Amino acid sequence: MKNFLSDTLTMSGRVIRYSTRSIDTVITTLAMPIMIMLMFVYIFGGAMKMETADYVNFIVPGILLMCIGYSMAYSALRVNMDLTRGIFDRFHSMPIAKASILGGHVLSSLLMNGISLVVIILVALLMGFRPQANIVEWLLAALILVLAILALTWMAVMFGLLAKSNESAGVFSYVLIGLMFVSSAFVPTDTMGAGLRAFAEHQPMTPIIESVRSLLSGNGVHADFYIALAWCVGIAVVFYTLSMVIYKRRAK
Repeated sequence: MKNFLSDTLTMSGRVIRYSTRSIDTVITTLAMPIMIMLMFVYIFGGAMKMETADYVNFIVPGILLMCIGYSMAYSALRVNMDLTRGIFDRFHSMPIAKASILGGHVLSSLLMNGISLVVIILVALLMGFRPQANIVEWLLAALILVLAILALTWMAVMFGLLAKSNESAGVFSYVLIGLMFVSSAFVPTDTMGAGLRAFAEHQPMTPIIESVRSLLSGNGVHADFYIALAWCVGIAVVFYTLSMVIYKRRAK
């Protein structure tokens, strides 16, 4: 266990150093969600039947999840690059914990996304975001976001292992972003048509967004929190299992 933790930290540091040297990664994973938040608040926000400050409070949870979604393409890309360029084979020949190779990718995703979410919250505060959450509600909101990062990162790992090329590794992230747009991220679901509303309310992004929104607004834990918890844990378990099976086959 000591070797696994040490090796995972080392592998994570390697991925973080690689990622921070890529300006494209920084722009897409951090600047894009901020620009979308600015666009929706200051351009489209006037069409909403709520004050600008209220709309900022409404939109921030969706932007946080969108930031996570944008970063998943790069998580998948980095895994695929390590696989296709023979980096995994080199690591397998070294006396390190084999589980730390994928563990480093997952830990780096968690750390980098955590920093990105803090930056977005700071920008949102400058825009008028005023959360009403107490310390417990902040911790519960952080828990849901951490679980969402872990769940989507293991999804990215699986697609990174399956992809035949770097270009196709992150294609799945477009589906994630699409799900976020067809959710309660930017508008209440009750403004949608019946069919679209039913889909939006029963896909995983909406309960995650609604649970974070409720917690940050100081409204406490509601049913959406437990639904979001179940979605995040379920997705993480399924894609972790699939990732390990694929990894063992492709790493032979």
